[in-house]
Amino acid sequence: MIKNVIPHASALTGWRKSSYSNSESGSCVEIVDGYKAGVPVRDSKDPNGPALLFPAPAWSAFLAEVKAGHFTV
Repeated sequence: MIKNVIPHASALTGWRKSSYSNSESGSCVEIVDGYKAGVPVRDSKDPNGPALLFPAPAWSAFLAEVKAGHFTV
């Protein structure tokens, strides 16, 4: 079973901000590419806090829905 939370996201390196994040309001989502166990996702306002770990296929499906415009603010 894969753990779906990484308690201390700062333990990982290679974080990058999502191109869909709103940098003006400080609402940023960061991910790590190439992590073997899945796709870690964290809130950039809390870099030492937890990160959620998504299975890569689920993350890809989510991104496809975002890019298709199926989510609104």
